[in-house]
Amino acid sequence: MTALAAVVLCAGKGTRMKSEKAKVLHPILGRPLCAYPLKRALELGASHVVPVVGHQAEAVEKTVRALFPDAPLRFAVQREQRGTADAVRSAEEALKGYSGRVLILYGDVPLLRRETLEALLAEHDRTGGPLALVSTTLEDPTGYGRVIREGGRVARIVEHKDCTPEQRAVRESNAGIYSVDAAFLWKALAGIKPQNAQGEYYLTDLVEMAAKLGPVGTVEADATETAGVNDRVELAARARVLQQRINEAHMRAGVSIQDPATAYIEEGVVIGPDTEVGPMVTLAAGTVVGRGVTLGQGSVLTASTVADGTVIKPYSVLEEAKVGERNVIGPFSRLRPGTELAEDVHLGNFVETKKARIGKGSKANHLTYLGDANIGAGCNVGAGTITCNYDGVNKHVTELGDGVFIGSDTQLVAPVKVGDGAYVGAGTTVTKNVPPGSLAVSRTPQTTKEGWVAAKKARRAGKTQAG
Repeated sequence: MTALAAVVLCAGKGTRMKSEKAKVLHPILGRPLCAYPLKRALELGASHVVPVVGHQAEAVEKTVRALFPDAPLRFAVQREQRGTADAVRSAEEALKGYSGRVLILYGDVPLLRRETLEALLAEHDRTGGPLALVSTTLEDPTGYGRVIREGGRVARIVEHKDCTPEQRAVRESNAGIYSVDAAFLWKALAGIKPQNAQGEYYLTDLVEMAAKLGPVGTVEADATETAGVNDRVELAARARVLQQRINEAHMRAGVSIQDPATAYIEEGVVIGPDTEVGPMVTLAAGTVVGRGVTLGQGSVLTASTVADGTVIKPYSVLEEAKVGERNVIGPFSRLRPGTELAEDVHLGNFVETKKARIGKGSKANHLTYLGDANIGAGCNVGAGTITCNYDGVNKHVTELGDGVFIGSDTQLVAPVKVGDGAYVGAGTTVTKNVPPGSLAVSRTPQTTKEGWVAAKKARRAGKTQAG
């Protein structure tokens, strides 16, 4: 297999975005624009991936490294915006010593499919020339470079502003995506001159140079797939396409999505068959959902795992949580990072957990906070219970053994342990360990004064008559 490297152009400012943020950092379905072409290059097995940065170079590099911490990234900087050929040439030093194919992609083209790039590389192999490209046929190609053929073979690309009237009638347009032999690329780039209406170094000049040395292969792609992003309207339009594409793939794999127009599922999310996804559900990257799961309306899951048969009721939020089989969560539950739930756990409305490990069959069904807690199997935690885990300086752990019953409105002041089978009465503040099988109660004993209400009314009546 021919060696492969990729250059991804991420240097543009994106003035039409009207933003202080670099264009390629604007999010689309939870990830920056540039994440999509970078991931495609990595999926193809590129041994070197060179993002060419410019505007807000440090911010772009920091974001990309965080997204792909183990990827073979080599950053290059385009100091001045002098055209696409100049941008690619900026990557030459980063690829010094590399020989093979170079895939040229764009940080603002998020919809390009892996299958299209695989077809491009195969076409490059088939034709055997120094270059192959992706083209698209447009109803209105205004603004795009035209693919000019002679005798059926690609001869050159002519940018729209440089076209003759006859050339402007051509509808086959250049998508700007190339597979190029490295040795040819660097030699050809050195010879490109800014002899055009824009006064820029055009990458498209490579095509005419390549055509003189051998056939230029072409792969046709849909115009939507190769469309870039220039402003926020186009950003939203591309997001809708990506959303539809992802949702359709899940549905064809056996997932039911009640309202695909409002379900936001990021690329890379895994969902098992026979899972039901309600309206307005958001599933962020890193989330893995099992088989036969119900995800209620408005639920938001981020980097969480949900095992088979669990029901997530509406408007629950899970962040870096691990949920076992047959759990019932919500509505309006919040599972924060570090939450780990065993099988058959029930967490109800307005229950919040953080770094909580909860054993099989345990329940906390109402208005409860469980932070920094280890809870055994078969426990029942009453409404209004909280673990007081923070003393103003440090966090402390609360431990409940198996079969513990916690009455409503209990405060567990950590660090504290409640042994197996122990009971804690409602309204108790637990500040000391409770031995197994014990009852802990700290509330003030109840006092009942019979006839008190009637006496009070009589006193009020007497005062009124005296007045």
